[in-house]
Amino acid sequence: MVNPVAKAIPFSPNTLTLIGLMVSILAAVVFAHGIIVLGGALILLSGLFDILDGAVARSKNDITPFGGVLDSVCDRYADSAILIGIIYGILNNNISPALLLNIPLWLWCAVALIGSYLVSYTRARAEAAGAEDMTVGIAERPERMILLALGAFTGYIAWAIVVIVILTHITIIQRMLYAKKYLR
Repeated sequence: MVNPVAKAIPFSPNTLTLIGLMVSILAAVVFAHGIIVLGGALILLSGLFDILDGAVARSKNDITPFGGVLDSVCDRYADSAILIGIIYGILNNNISPALLLNIPLWLWCAVALIGSYLVSYTRARAEAAGAEDMTVGIAERPERMILLALGAFTGYIAWAIVVIVILTHITIIQRMLYAKKYLR
């Protein structure tokens, strides 16, 4: 569905990746100021660039190893920026400092950040060790960003973050079990 649009885009895939990162950083700033719904919209906009960079690379036959690395690194920066922006907003009382299950929201965000990194790291490390198709798991980056955006739109951002914590750590366990099965 995106391929016809991708062919008409005059930017390189790497440029789109960097634009997506800038939009994520803008989302972080917006969250830091407590403008949660706009932050959610910017997450979705950054996700559009994340979809388009790969589609443009495929449509222009411009898939490169460096482009893949750049995309992964920018995704980690984007994840970090958004969650740190939310933490900043909480600590400065721009976002409600909810206490969920007797744990402050800023700490939930920190654990979500750890989970987000480990989902990616577990895959990269297992693939480097020889495991194939380490895309197993229920909390890839698109799912996490959609959950965060939905939480922002509905006013349940705190619960969205808790769900992200749970799902990322389930995904890490799924990937570890998968890696154990194939790496002996």
